[in-house]
Amino acid sequence: MTKQKIRNCLWFDNQAEEAANFYVSIFKNSKVLDVFRPTKDGRVLTVTFVLDGVEYLALNGGPDFKFNAAVSLMIDCSSQEEVDYFWTSLLQGGEESHCGWLIDKYGLYWQVVPSRALELLQDPDAGRAKRAMDALLKMIKIDVAELEKAADGQ
Repeated sequence: MTKQKIRNCLWFDNQAEEAANFYVSIFKNSKVLDVFRPTKDGRVLTVTFVLDGVEYLALNGGPDFKFNAAVSLMIDCSSQEEVDYFWTSLLQGGEESHCGWLIDKYGLYWQVVPSRALELLQDPDAGRAKRAMDALLKMIKIDVAELEKAADGQ
C-alpha cells in the first residue's frame, strides 16, 4: 500500500486502539497497521489503521478535545441494505442525529448516505429535488424508498 500524503488524525481521550478495532470490524478491506506504545508501561499513543483503503491515525491525546459535527466521516452507500448495515453497526452505544447523521460511542460523527439520495436531491426537476429534500429533512436514518415516494409526489 502506498503511504497517503494526507490522512485524518482522530483525537481520542484514551480509546484509540479500542475505536480503531471497532471501526475495522465494521468496514470491509480494513485493518490495523500499527499500534505505537512508546512508554515502558505499554500505553498506546497512536494507532494507524485503514478503513476500506483510507488510512487514519488514532491518537490518545487526552480529554482536552472532543469531536463535533464540524467534521464528519461520510459513507457513500449503494443500497438501503448498506445504509441499514452501517447505521446499525456504527450506532452501537452511540446516538442518532438527523438526516442520516449519527454519533458513534466514541463521539465521532458519521453521515450514512445512500447514493440514490444524492441523485434525488440533484434531480434536474426542481420540484422532485425539493420534495426529496423536504422528506430527507424529516428523517433520522435515510430511507431510499420514502425519498423516492416523496420525490414522485406520493
